[in-house]
Amino acid sequence: MVYRAFSAIKKDLRKIEYFHTDRGSEFKNKIIDEALETFEIKRSLSLKGCPYDNAVAEATFMIIKTEFVRGKHFTSLEELTREFRDYVHWFNHIRIHGTLGYLSPIEYKLGHFKKTV
Repeated sequence: MVYRAFSAIKKDLRKIEYFHTDRGSEFKNKIIDEALETFEIKRSLSLKGCPYDNAVAEATFMIIKTEFVRGKHFTSLEELTREFRDYVHWFNHIRIHGTLGYLSPIEYKLGHFKKTV
């Protein structure tokens, strides 16, 4: 899964400066370490015991757990991947967000970008 995640990144990995994670054991991984070293990406870790470092990520994960994962059972990695892609598309293009003026993230980004150009 780590290889798939890194290979799915559309940007040139050599242009990524930091890989930020919490201190979870899932990130103590030889494959991640090798990928970061190969592309000279610096690791950025949350402060120990400081949930505020990852507030945005934690809030996003909570939404995903609540809206997407809870009560579901996936029979294969392919099914999970397909359904998660559908969810992310819905989340970004269709689902309205109160903090974004009741727009989808894409609508907000397009409107915000037009104002700043």
